[in-house]
Formats: sequence, structure tokens, C-alpha cells
Amino acid sequence: MDVTKQKDKIIYALFWLSGLIIVAILVSIIGYVMVKGISSISLAFLLEAPRRAGAQGGISTTIAGTVYLTVLALLIAVPIGVGAAVYLEEYAHSQSKFASIVNLTAETLAGIPSIVFGLFGFVFLVIFLDLGWSLLSGSITVAIMILPTITRTAQEAILTLPREYRENSLALGASKWQTIWKVILPFALPGIVTGIILSIGRAIGETAALILTAGSSLGMPMSVFDPARTMSVHLYMLAMEGISMDRAFGTAFLIIILILIINYLANLSLRKFSQAVR
Repeated sequence: MDVTKQKDKIIYALFWLSGLIIVAILVSIIGYVMVKGISSISLAFLLEAPRRAGAQGGISTTIAGTVYLTVLALLIAVPIGVGAAVYLEEYAHSQSKFASIVNLTAETLAGIPSIVFGLFGFVFLVIFLDLGWSLLSGSITVAIMILPTITRTAQEAILTLPREYRENSLALGASKWQTIWKVILPFALPGIVTGIILSIGRAIGETAALILTAGSSLGMPMSVFDPARTMSVHLYMLAMEGISMDRAFGTAFLIIILILIINYLANLSLRKFSQAVR
């Protein structure tokens, strides 16, 4: 019995140490970036447009570019992703070949490196469709990248709905579509929102694909056909071209704050979703 307790304590200590290492890594990264970048944060840094390739001024246009591109990508990806999830779980037969192809496609898309998406977007959207380096090209590329996340989370959310809910709705005379719109989607909404929030995090942090599709213009985009620079691309340019490491760390600090807020909202949504299931 004593030997068993000793083994349990050792295993517990190892698991605890694993968790501590994860926390230490996160705190170290955030702490280092915060110390290096917080001195660059000011109201002018947030509100002024960048000048001289980003060596002077602020990052207002890159913040706007990030917001515009993320919103546009979500407008494209969310209806498609949720629609695909509803089809796979509510309409497609479990042995359907087409459903199997859609599932396989989603899994394959999730594993493709972002630079490959960027190359596809550059060749097909920028050159072949002649959309040029623009918000539209970047948004479509990012939308394709986040589709698997939205589809999978929506599928899992729909799967957790008890079968009785569907049966009771149909027994009361509701049509298939009314059941989906009034029963299934409201129940699955917290899980869908979680997937959307996680997708926002990926869109904000994307760099390689956007350099090839959205461009890196420092100007304020006035339409979806204008090029734009996101915060992550701006950080890359500042650091890799040696323009200003202080401003690069300041930009990185703001990106980390955004990601932390997004992850908090995702966890909050997931907790509400779990409570709804219970």
C-alpha cells in the first residue's frame, strides 16, 4: 500500500511539474515582451499612422487593417463553416460518400501550413483573378484557413444536443428547418461562438499568408480592393528589416493582449456551453 501511495505522489508531482512548466513558459514570454514593449505603448502609438516604414508614428492603420481583414474573413467563413456543420450532422447520412469527402477535406485543410495557403492565394486570387494585393485576397485566404476550426467546433456543438430535443420538436409539428433554426442552432451557439473566437485568434496572428495576399501597405485601406498591413505583418517587417525593435516589441505586446482577451472569451463561452449541456 505504501509503495502504491509513493507512486501516486510521484505521478502527481510529475503532472504538477508539467503544468508548472507550461505556466512558466507563458509567463516568461509575456513578461519578456511586456518589459521590452511597454515603453513604446502610448496614446500616440495607438492613434497615429506609421511613418517612414514604421520607424516613426504609431500603428493605427495596422490595427484598422487587422480589424477589417478579420471581420471580412469571418463574414465569409462563418456561414460556410456553420452551414457545412449543419449539413454533415443533420442532413448527410453517416455512410454518405460526399459527407466523408467533406470531413476529410476539413481535416486536410486544418493540417496545411499557412505558407501554402498564402502561395495559393497569391497565384489564384492575386494573379489569376486579378484581385491584387488587397483586403479581399487576404480575407478569402484567411477564411479558407479558419474554415476547419469553425466547422469542427460547430459539429461538436451540434452533436451534444440530446436526441430528444429534435424528436420533440418534430413531434410538435415543426419542420426540419424550423427545428434547426429554433432548437439546434440556439443550443449550439456557445460552441459555435467558441470556434469563431478561436478563429479570430488565428486570423490576428497570421503573417506568412497575408504578406503574399493582403500586401504590406502602411496606408489606411478605403475599400476591400486596397492593400493593407496587419499588426502581425507589421511586427514581422519591423523586426526582420531592423527598422525598430522597440516598436516591434510594442506591437507584439498589443497582439499578446488581444490573444489573451480572445482566449479568455473562448474559455468563458466554453464554460457557458458546458453549463448549458448539463
